[in-house]
Amino acid sequence: MPTRARPAPPVVSSPAPLPVSSGPFKRLGLQGLEGIAPVLLAALATEEPLLLIGPHGTAKSLLLTRVATALNLEFRHYNASLLNFDDLVGFPLPGKDGRLEYVKTPASVWGAGAVIFDEISRCRPDIQNKLFPIIHERKVQGISLDALRYRWAAMNPPSTEDDDNGYLGSEPLDAALADRFAFVVEMPAWAALTESEQLAIIRAEDEPVAPEDAQCLADALARTRAALPAMRASLAEGVAAYVRMLAALLVQASVALSPRRAGMLFRSVLAVNAAAIALNPAASPSEAALLAVRFALPQRAQGIPVAHIKLLAAHRDAWRFANISPADPLKAILCAADPLERLRLAVATPLLPKPEFSRVVADSLALLRPGAREAAVVHLFETGAVGRLNAAIAGQAASLYRDIATPPDFSESLHASHARFQTWSRVKDLLSLLDPAHPRAHLRANALAAAFARKELATPGDAEEASRAYVRAENHFKAA
Repeated sequence: MPTRARPAPPVVSSPAPLPVSSGPFKRLGLQGLEGIAPVLLAALATEEPLLLIGPHGTAKSLLLTRVATALNLEFRHYNASLLNFDDLVGFPLPGKDGRLEYVKTPASVWGAGAVIFDEISRCRPDIQNKLFPIIHERKVQGISLDALRYRWAAMNPPSTEDDDNGYLGSEPLDAALADRFAFVVEMPAWAALTESEQLAIIRAEDEPVAPEDAQCLADALARTRAALPAMRASLAEGVAAYVRMLAALLVQASVALSPRRAGMLFRSVLAVNAAAIALNPAASPSEAALLAVRFALPQRAQGIPVAHIKLLAAHRDAWRFANISPADPLKAILCAADPLERLRLAVATPLLPKPEFSRVVADSLALLRPGAREAAVVHLFETGAVGRLNAAIAGQAASLYRDIATPPDFSESLHASHARFQTWSRVKDLLSLLDPAHPRAHLRANALAAAFARKELATPGDAEEASRAYVRAENHFKAA
């Protein structure tokens, strides 16, 4: 049920120097948040919607309520799993002029400076739809919530068919709702805390926020807001290029971003950089950008895993090449979503340095499916581009090309009921359809047989798709 919190005494707003070692969230009795402090501070400074995700007992609600208290906010804390619309707006009552008015209650949203929607992943769909405009545009039933500054939510990790994490009923958020949270922050688990932090949590008592600790957070916020204009002036152009390239690279890693999210990322990277500087003047812009991206992707709220190694690789490439000339061919290569097209562009750019060419080729081959990969290797050798690769990547390509250029020699005993027997039967059918007189038919035949020998074709459908992929890739290179 909703509750109404009692504001803390007012705090003064003049910022005072904040030592690097003095964390504003630890001062509020919140342990283990140093790693995400710049993100939390950026969310507070920009007043963008914030979603916290974590197992039970990871201090999600405690963090939000103590921050609200420290900032002297009149706030409402709702359990979204039990929420009814009347809890938010009060009871509807027709007015004398025919307009609908609401009988306000102490727990209704009117007049709140901050709202916390706890257990939002357990919220009924109809109520979730009512929360959407509050989170997105600070409106309810089309009426502006003029006093509302902060919109926060918390949830357990969503349970999916592929990942039964024990949180039954914690559903993935609707994609549109998840995309409205500028910051989606994963709370640190118990095992990630240091011994001293764990002991501090065990011994912690529910004490009120001291005025000097509230002032520490206010000072950090003031410094962050003061740093934002300078960040926009110095980093905006480079960060915009970074986000554009990052979005293209993430698509290649099967992480799609909406245009709205791209704009959010741009603002989030600038804000997290400002917050990082406010906490530590020696903070690295690149590390702050990576931190912003890690906790600004909506996929976590949807139960969609994003491999950190893929995110790190995309960040490094995007950050490295964000400021290269728009005419530099490497930018066009890296921004091409199709790995086949990236490889084609790289082959067609003879002045590309060997390390960069080798990396593009290696990444493209790793992403290509059987059939397309073999056609790409043939293209490398027939154009002579293989000579531009470093030794390791050239060796891998040569091993694949050997299996394509010469008939593979393999032997395997299969029973007629075995799945691989059915697949091999389909491979033979596909080979029988090739024209032996065609000068390139043997390459396609060898590529299919070699893929089967490497056990990359598990079903007859895989064999058919590999055959089609080879033809599509070959035609792609011919048409260019």
